[in-house]
Order: sequence, then structure tokens, then C-alpha cells
Amino acid sequence: MTGDDHALARDLAGQAGRRLTGLRAQGGDPDVLRKAGDRLSHEFLVAALAARRPGDVVLSEEGADNPARLGARRVWIVDPLDGTREFGEPGRTDWAVHVALWEDGDLTAGAVALPAQGMVLSTAEPPPGPPPDAAPPEIRIVVSRSRPPGFVRNISDLLSAELVPLGSAGAKVAAVICGEVDAYVHGGGFYEWDTAAPVAVARAAGLHASRIDGSALAYNQPDLLMPDILVCRPALAGILLQAIREVTNAP
Repeated sequence: MTGDDHALARDLAGQAGRRLTGLRAQGGDPDVLRKAGDRLSHEFLVAALAARRPGDVVLSEEGADNPARLGARRVWIVDPLDGTREFGEPGRTDWAVHVALWEDGDLTAGAVALPAQGMVLSTAEPPPGPPPDAAPPEIRIVVSRSRPPGFVRNISDLLSAELVPLGSAGAKVAAVICGEVDAYVHGGGFYEWDTAAPVAVARAAGLHASRIDGSALAYNQPDLLMPDILVCRPALAGILLQAIREVTNAP
């Protein structure tokens, strides 16, 4: 991994986002728009990575899984359009483009473009992130607007936390990075491309990122399904992990 990988992730996420913004501005049937957005961004990212990093493997939500990735040293994990539902809803800004690089066992570079917000967060210029110390007086937890897990509501009750619904995992993690909320907790499953780039940027910003039992997040696995995630301000990690244990009756 080189500094160029950080810049490449940032640039490709931004360029894909601009293409999606242009497509969205044309309007049309929401379902047709969503499918066209997935296809447009996927084709752009795959072609660009093939040209710029021809020796690397690409894992994309919109492409077939290449088994060669399991023996590769470098794998780009991309979600061409995270928050497809929100992309098709006029006025919504909580959709994203994810581009991440996994290398030799861990995430090493990543970028999350939020095109409707005019923003790209990346490991090329890591965001400052929230203050590392004191916990806030009231915890704000961002959750899925379409399928918030029940145990997060129980955490909210236990900690008197505010729940903030948003689409797109990338938009949720970006809200934590930018200090708009304090944590993102999700269970119920998603896939590696949903979180790889957001986690790479969150770590670069100094945030805590783990499974909800505190164990490490692993990428480029044979099974691409990821059960759960916790991204939060470092000062809240212990509080939230303990609350999760209590509400899920985990040992």
C-alpha cells in the first residue's frame, strides 16, 4: 500500500459520486434510477481499478464474487451505491459510494463519498474525528431507518440515548466521524462492502470500530456476511459494549 492508494480511493469514490449525482439529476422512475445508479457506478469503479491497479482483485456488491480474492494480497472492496433506496428518493442526502483496500489481512485505505452532501471522507486526509476523552451528556446513536435492530432500542432505554435514523451505512458512520452523532450500532447482518470503507476512514479518524461483542472486524473472508458492527467515540466504547452485553444477555 502506498500513499497513492489513499488518493486513488478518494478520487474514485468522488468521481463515481459525481456520475451518480448527474444521473440522479435526470430524474425518472425511482426503481429504474436505482438500478441504473448501481450499474453506472459499478462499471466505472471496476474499469478504473482494472486500469489503475491491474494486479489487484475487486470485490463489488454489484459484481460476481471472484474466488481469487481469497489468495490475493490486495483486494479492493467497493459498494458502488450504498443507500440505493435513498438514492431514488428526491432530496435525500444519506447515500454514499464506498471504496476500500484490504491488504495482507487488514484494511489499509478507504474513502466514503457522500455526493449529495458534497463531501468525501478518506484516509488520504483523515478527518479529525470527535474528542477522544469525555463521554457526552446524552448519547446519540444512529440507526437504520428501515430496519433498526430491537436491541438498540433496549440500549437506548438503558442509557437514555437518542436514536437518529439514517439510510446508508456510509452515511451513518460519516455522521459519527463528523460528530453529528456519537455511535452507530447495528445487528442483523450486512455484507463486507457495506462497512469496509466506512471502517477504514473511521479508524483513521481515531474512532472505535468492532463487532458488538468487542471482537475485531475481519474482511476478505470466505463468507461475506457480517453479523454486526459498533462504531463510536472511543470514550463510549466501554459503556456501549457493556450495555450491549446487558440487553443481549451476553456473558
